[in-house]
Amino acid sequence: MIRRHNAALLASLTLVAAVAPAFAAQCPVTSDQLKVALQQSVKPTGGPSNGGLDNNEWAAAVDTNGTVCAITFSGQSAADQWAASRAISAEKANTANALSLNTFGLSTANLYAGANPGGALYGVVETNPVNNQLLYSGDPSTYGTANDPFLGHILGGVVPFGGGLALYNGSAKVGAIGVSGDSSCADHNVAWRVRHQLQLDKVPAGVSPNHNDQILYDLLPDKTSASGFGHARCAGTEPDIAEQIGAGVVPLWNKPLK
Repeated sequence: MIRRHNAALLASLTLVAAVAPAFAAQCPVTSDQLKVALQQSVKPTGGPSNGGLDNNEWAAAVDTNGTVCAITFSGQSAADQWAASRAISAEKANTANALSLNTFGLSTANLYAGANPGGALYGVVETNPVNNQLLYSGDPSTYGTANDPFLGHILGGVVPFGGGLALYNGSAKVGAIGVSGDSSCADHNVAWRVRHQLQLDKVPAGVSPNHNDQILYDLLPDKTSASGFGHARCAGTEPDIAEQIGAGVVPLWNKPLK
């Protein structure tokens, strides 16, 4: 009996050892790489801030299957960020990955206008429900660590506002990242910087005039979008920063009067 038990245990351990490297190989970024890029992007040196509230942020990465494979935060502890943003970051990553292709990227910001009432994507947030059992699982002290309960699982969720970007290595889509913890416009700016830091920003095509997945601040007075892929302006300097770092487009007719 003992021999059979030991044999079964050995077989289980062998299976885990075989699966773990395969899972790790699918992730486009490690948690350490993501953390460094996030910390460098949330409070950048030598350049403009991201607008918004200047908060610390959560960031998550998923592989091409939508499996959460890295998650981290920019502050000293998990309490330095909005608690809700841990899940939102993973849901944004899931959204950008699920709605982007090898040949065409859509940021979560590009979904804003279409997902609102009257838009062509209205109801999209109901199509991929969050795994609520996973959402509330695990020990909170492990959140944002190598033992975060999200890791290795698909959380799901669709978030139609800024902060989620697909990742491209120049040949294909390799997953996506999501950033959350500030205004949705600032989240997009931070995510844009993070992706650039990771050198996974080789977007092949997109809906913006620059043929990528920039945020488009082109909402008309009636709240419809000129392009169909626009995003609302946030109250701070986020749109100006987006233009400066190449993360967004603000048409002249939608710039505030000086």
